[in-house]
Amino acid sequence: MVKDGYKFAAAPLLCGLLALFFHWNWLGGLLLVLGAFVLYFFRDPQRTIPPDPEAIVSPADGRIMEVVEEAFDGIPGRRISIFLSIFDVHVNRTPVAGRISAIDYRKGRFYAAMRGRASAENEQNVIHVSGERGEVVFKQIAGWVARRILCWKDVGDSVTRGERVGMIRFGSRVDIWMPDRVEILVRPGQHVAGGSSILARWR
Repeated sequence: MVKDGYKFAAAPLLCGLLALFFHWNWLGGLLLVLGAFVLYFFRDPQRTIPPDPEAIVSPADGRIMEVVEEAFDGIPGRRISIFLSIFDVHVNRTPVAGRISAIDYRKGRFYAAMRGRASAENEQNVIHVSGERGEVVFKQIAGWVARRILCWKDVGDSVTRGERVGMIRFGSRVDIWMPDRVEILVRPGQHVAGGSSILARWR
């Protein structure tokens, strides 16, 4: 459980118990359900990280929307976009082991995370991880509901594959860019789990 979950769940749970005390049963029940959902949203399950050193794992839970050819800073590569619904785990993990070489926070719009333009125009946090095989870049992207991106790492930090790096509150999107010397192993429509699902392998 991410500790912020207790803070956000406390108010509806306490108000729900208070409403039940005064026999406002329908309101009390609604508030307790809301509080329970908030706790569910902030869950942070353990994941089995693949030991394969060539593996690039998913940075987030969710459904793959796109797998496209796309250059980043002039370097040919591929982008995979993952949509996180409010029912997915929202803790983000690093796709490869290495060192965080840059973190670039960008203000932007709040289009629905499923829309393609959200990748370029929405508020986002861009994290560069430099590993032995090369650099991988992934973006924490705010959506229409999500208005808060959390990053728990700093530039220069060393990270292991699948390590927790932050979260996005409520519905959102995560993009990952990899250089073109990787073999993509997933396709649009698949559901992936952060830290344990393998998206690609270095070739």
